[in-house]
Amino acid sequence: MEIYTGYFDSEIGKIKVITSQTHLLALDFVEQEEQDAINDLNPCDNRIPSILDQTMQELEEYFEGKRKSFSIPFSLEGTEFQKKVWKALLDIPYGEVKSYLDIAKWIDNPRGVRAVGNANNKNKISIIIPCHRVIGSNGKLVGYGGGLWRKEWLLAHERNFSKEERDR
Repeated sequence: MEIYTGYFDSEIGKIKVITSQTHLLALDFVEQEEQDAINDLNPCDNRIPSILDQTMQELEEYFEGKRKSFSIPFSLEGTEFQKKVWKALLDIPYGEVKSYLDIAKWIDNPRGVRAVGNANNKNKISIIIPCHRVIGSNGKLVGYGGGLWRKEWLLAHERNFSKEERDR
């Protein structure tokens, strides 16, 4: 399988986007670009898969507050339990949060709170699979691979645009 890499500059740092020809495979915060990027290619170049272009466009719309959910096809490797958790994360509404315990209950495994946290940590497509919307049962921000300050920013960003929408 051929892999394509691009970088998206966001308000909270550089995001590395990895795709196949047809699916998003990973999205993660990085400090700097690596030489594997194809960002310098002409957008009309047929070597750039449309999925990479679509991901960049949808990320831009998300950061502008125009996009509340994503339509990008993705492919994730994981256990059945991890996939169940990731699917549950997709059901957390934009601008809202759920606890690890809430997720464990949703997937009919109320004692699996720690396992839910571990599955959350293995999510390779942050933002799109919104692991930032999961908080501790005590309401505190805990565990985010991109850093708690980014989690806090993402939640505030979504609350801000959710409030704007409600105020209309």
